[in-house]
Amino acid sequence: MAELNGNPVTLDDLQTLALTNYGHFTTMRMEDGTVRGLSLHLDRLVRDCRIVFGVELDRQRTLNHIRQAADGVTGVAALRVTVFDPALDLTRPSAAQNPHILVNVRPAGALTPPPLTAKTFTFTRDNAEVKHIGIHPQLKLRRDAQLAGFDDAVFVEPDGRVSEGATWNLGFVDQQGTVIWPAAPALPGTTMLLLQSLDTPKQITAQVRLTDVPGMAAAFATNVSIGVRTVSALDDVRFPQDHPVLAALRDAYAGIPGERL
Repeated sequence: MAELNGNPVTLDDLQTLALTNYGHFTTMRMEDGTVRGLSLHLDRLVRDCRIVFGVELDRQRTLNHIRQAADGVTGVAALRVTVFDPALDLTRPSAAQNPHILVNVRPAGALTPPPLTAKTFTFTRDNAEVKHIGIHPQLKLRRDAQLAGFDDAVFVEPDGRVSEGATWNLGFVDQQGTVIWPAAPALPGTTMLLLQSLDTPKQITAQVRLTDVPGMAAAFATNVSIGVRTVSALDDVRFPQDHPVLAALRDAYAGIPGERL
């Protein structure tokens, strides 16, 4: 199910999105009409619209479109909100100043899927702080990782700093049980921000270089689709699948109340 500015979407509506691939989005998980971090998702849409289109997105109008698209949906669902300008011309992207709001509703998978393995690549996403729709490079590296026998890709800066996963934030647990969020160019994920708001366990943001990884006690991935997912291997470094700090993070995340749409 999809709606554009509150109306059923047509193929013509989607043509510009398919052909230009310029815009930004956020994806949220709705559980019985509530969304963890709903305000953070709206903050992201407004912030990214300023960066991508140079205009102020109407927050309340956006929320109204989300509510309308989700009306009558029960249980668990994924809501993706994509902001793009159907009038965008490849030769004059600077003229695109009338962003539209596309809301897709689809089934959501289980929270906290099985542990994953990841292969590292030297790579930095363009505009890493923006959740933009130009994800070909990330998917290409995810494909390369899978062809090499791993589940996904992790990005590393040229100077050796570990940053993020292909479509998720990466965290580590050190030998003292402290959660470490890598300090490097990365998307500030809503799940990561919610976890960082917790009083426990102890959390810090610090540089993690590839050479530091073997000394870590555990690693994990986070986004709205997976919650807190164990990373059981990063390249040839193996991590436990059931570290107690990760269990504590999952329990704490599950206890964060959702915001009513």
